[in-house]
Amino acid sequence: MRKPRSAAVRLAGAGTALALAAGLATGCSGQSQVSSIGYGVDAVITTYNGGTTLGASSGSAAVFQRVLTGFFYTGPDGQQVADTDVGTAKEVPGESQTIQYRLNPDGVYSDGVPTSCDDLVFTWAARSGRFTDGPVPLFDAADTAGYRDIERIDCQPGSKDATVVFRPDRRYLPWRTLFAAGELMPSHVAARETGVAGVVSAVQDGDREAIGKLADFWNNGWTLTQGELDPARFPSSGPYRVESFTPEDGLVLVANERWWGNAPETGRIAVFDKTTDLKAKVEDNSISVLDVGAGSVAELNLDGFSSGTVPGRGAEQLILATGGVFGSPAARRGFAHCVPRQALYNELGKAADVPSTGLGAGPLNSLITQQDSLYYGASTAAAAGPFEVTDTNAAKSGFAGVADPVVRIGYLAPDERRARTVAAIAESCKAAGITVVDAGATDFRPNQLTDGGVDAILASTAGAPGPAGSLTGVAATSAWRTGSGVDFGRFGNGRYDAIVDQLAADTDSTTQLNLLTEAENLLWAEMPGIPLFATPRVIAFGNGLRHGVAGPTQGGTGWNMDRWVLTR
Repeated sequence: MRKPRSAAVRLAGAGTALALAAGLATGCSGQSQVSSIGYGVDAVITTYNGGTTLGASSGSAAVFQRVLTGFFYTGPDGQQVADTDVGTAKEVPGESQTIQYRLNPDGVYSDGVPTSCDDLVFTWAARSGRFTDGPVPLFDAADTAGYRDIERIDCQPGSKDATVVFRPDRRYLPWRTLFAAGELMPSHVAARETGVAGVVSAVQDGDREAIGKLADFWNNGWTLTQGELDPARFPSSGPYRVESFTPEDGLVLVANERWWGNAPETGRIAVFDKTTDLKAKVEDNSISVLDVGAGSVAELNLDGFSSGTVPGRGAEQLILATGGVFGSPAARRGFAHCVPRQALYNELGKAADVPSTGLGAGPLNSLITQQDSLYYGASTAAAAGPFEVTDTNAAKSGFAGVADPVVRIGYLAPDERRARTVAAIAESCKAAGITVVDAGATDFRPNQLTDGGVDAILASTAGAPGPAGSLTGVAATSAWRTGSGVDFGRFGNGRYDAIVDQLAADTDSTTQLNLLTEAENLLWAEMPGIPLFATPRVIAFGNGLRHGVAGPTQGGTGWNMDRWVLTR
């Protein structure tokens, strides 16, 4: 049984713990527990499946960690935390790296179907990258990190036990990111909807027709559309299940009656995403927990909330195309020379309490390494140095031979901070003869960069509009790997890919530093993206809200929503 995840309301992360006053008066006479809590977050609810490119880049993990559980979840500091209600996972001796997974015998989906190792096999098949139609993967996976290194999964269909064996020549240090919350999907739904008799046998036999059907469903079958929800497709393996999804009430999560762990403290959570008028929802008291980018919601009044601004583990960044106006590394470097990184940090990237070192201490000099990493300073200093200040002549040189270059920067609107960011970049780059166009839109999606609709994306790690980042940094490194689903600019470099693979396998600190330094030199030279700052997050808890714990990571502050209590 799970112990309560929090005994107090606090802000955690970025090396700080800020005690808040919310809920301290809950013992006063006349107050009672509220039956529903509103959660506002600047993720976008697009799909139930957080393993797809769409799910990862829209921020599904910040919404569904307590609906679709896994062996681990992302905690408030970005760490991987074991969820022992789901089951156990442990590394066992063997010639090859081997992980033994054991699902809880009581584990059952909200539709009555027991959890089983079939779900692990299905997730592995989708994320491994081994099933293709020519050069095109059948499964639209956000990335294949770790899964591509698995040689086989020993699983008897319907069993609670699975043995995952990695290839003899591979080792994957961050294996706790595998089969995690928000990404371990119900295989029985896919089998039923596609008419495939058995997921395990289809994968083990390499049945191309069956796998093709499963891939189509994995890619598209769990899409979420407001007003159109077939509950049978969305069973839960966590304390909450999906009840409805409408413009008026948001995504409504209710207590899962079949959950075998501690029952949620509050029976109903209404999630309002970035497409909602979050300002209006705050004003009419529909929201009691808020997790958004600092400065992103204009004229936001948080009277009646205990709030704080903390640096997030997501990297605010420009993701650049590798074609069109940015078809050459010289052009991409030229653009970086006119992006006012220090000024952007000073005006838009600072959290309330700026540390002297570590996360949020200054402009971000890496696309892949956290500022509080021991390797950060030594690995980034030399490569980032030439881009510390703007250089108009260097910017012009990068676009030599290109007449009147135009750079269209897309982002998911409305977003006040990102609009101001684009305006500041436009003003700075104008001196170099570069026209920057604000291409923010309410229907913006990162694949518009891939399709040529824009030249750059302004977003957080891996193109996410809201909560992003983790201590392991898997999404950050995967975003630049050849063929990755979240490599929206279609950057590809074989040496970078090899570095990422070695970083995931080698524990030697000297080797890690040398590899990270090489990676930073390569990324700053090729410039597939421009890091700006650790995304500052405003996290607020309404008066009377207890057990809220800030999560400025990809898991969002909803990481422990099943412990929230609101009294009024």
